[in-house]
Amino acid sequence: MQNQVVPSIEAHFSGVDDPRIDRTRDHPLINILVIAICGVISGADGWTDIEDFGKAKQDWFSRFLDLKNGIPSHDTFGRVFSRIDPEQFQQGFLSWMQTVQKILPGTVIPIDGKQLRGSHDRKLGKNAIYMVSAWSQANHLVLGQYQVDEKSNEITAIPKLLNVLDITGCIVTIDAMGCQTEIATQIVDGGGDYLLALKGNQGRLHEDTVWLFSSLRQNNFAQVEHDFCQIHNQGHGRIETRQCWTIDPHQWPEHFRTLAGCRKSKKGVPENGDYRQI
Repeated sequence: MQNQVVPSIEAHFSGVDDPRIDRTRDHPLINILVIAICGVISGADGWTDIEDFGKAKQDWFSRFLDLKNGIPSHDTFGRVFSRIDPEQFQQGFLSWMQTVQKILPGTVIPIDGKQLRGSHDRKLGKNAIYMVSAWSQANHLVLGQYQVDEKSNEITAIPKLLNVLDITGCIVTIDAMGCQTEIATQIVDGGGDYLLALKGNQGRLHEDTVWLFSSLRQNNFAQVEHDFCQIHNQGHGRIETRQCWTIDPHQWPEHFRTLAGCRKSKKGVPENGDYRQI
């Protein structure tokens, strides 16, 4: 611990500026960061809990921290963290997390937006906070998160989150909100693959895709290379069957080049699968 953890944290958080003036720095910033991080990891909920955790583990912390002034008070933790630049702290935290955990190629990284429970205050006119988070299923931890601006939406927050993630060799999944050309391009440029949900927010593309697969299924995917998967789940008093058909648009560009003409002329997919006849 003494030879690895603290130097590592100090190195990754070196870009976080200490917001205090010299005469108020009774506790080194690294002490505040290390105790707070360890406290939160151990389940502390609030500054008072973090102070209590620090006091309970003071002998342990004293092995690698300069605690000549003891454990910071909960007020000190609150004041310092309220004035720390959030982007600097986020960059340091993400850098540290990328060091202590390993993302393997093929890892699935779901990105999703959630409203923080209890983050709104009607009396003060404070709206709820929405965060976009990236989760590593293999490591069971949040790789990063970004707050959605009140005057914006997830579409603008997702690219900012992707900018700070290393997604090389990973599969990024996003719901229909993230089904955008720019987001897909950013994921590919970052060395990853994507799985994006397609719904009504992309009306024409959604309609074309539904039409295409419906037509292909009617003809049993004649001469079209495809994959099929079926999963059965039982729960809540019912049995669910999920079926999935996939095709490679790079191998079958005719499917998509001829969609508009097929639909406009009300033609279906040729029974023999030969798109050149359209």
